[in-house]
Amino acid sequence: MFRHLFPVMLLLIPILNAQASEAVYEQNFEEEEVDDYPMDFLVLEGDFTVQEEEGNKFLRLPGTPLGSFALLFGTNETEGFEVSARIRSEKTKRRFPSFAVGVNGVSGYKLRVDPNKRSLEILKRDEESLVQIPYKWTSGSWTWLKIRIRKAADSKWMIEGKAWEEGAEEPKDWMISYEETEEPVPGKFSIWGKPFSEKPIDYDDLKAVKID
Repeated sequence: MFRHLFPVMLLLIPILNAQASEAVYEQNFEEEEVDDYPMDFLVLEGDFTVQEEEGNKFLRLPGTPLGSFALLFGTNETEGFEVSARIRSEKTKRRFPSFAVGVNGVSGYKLRVDPNKRSLEILKRDEESLVQIPYKWTSGSWTWLKIRIRKAADSKWMIEGKAWEEGAEEPKDWMISYEETEEPVPGKFSIWGKPFSEKPIDYDDLKAVKID
């Protein structure tokens, strides 16, 4: 009897895995109007607009003015989520952009690529750097960022992140992590950008996934 059940159990594994990782938000901008932005976005600062190149639509933050810009999307959540996006920009001489994806709203956590510091870092609130590791960024290439927040134990939460260049295989393991003992506050998902190189920062394929 068990020998006959084994193939059925194997068939159920992909279904169970799919249920464990449920996409709760996706935006690839293909259905959006150029020179506008999705109605569900809450723009905190910045002239974000949908643009199109070679048949692909994406969200663009212009290279000027200089400053720190961000928007929120999705629902208010506390834990048990992965958020990802692919982001592209360029350097000019010795000036670099920086960009991030985030969870838990404005005062939450961000995974940021900072080419000027050659680092990948997890930040909290405004600019409080919790942990950073060396990271080599390629100017002009799309870079994938993924951040995860999960409850690890009573009064302990793990903030984890990874980044990789478009075309490369996603790292199997999380590259950077931080153990939080302060209970996170609910908030929306987010993207951030600082166009200090005066070049646009482009965003595409925003996705939030519910995890167990």
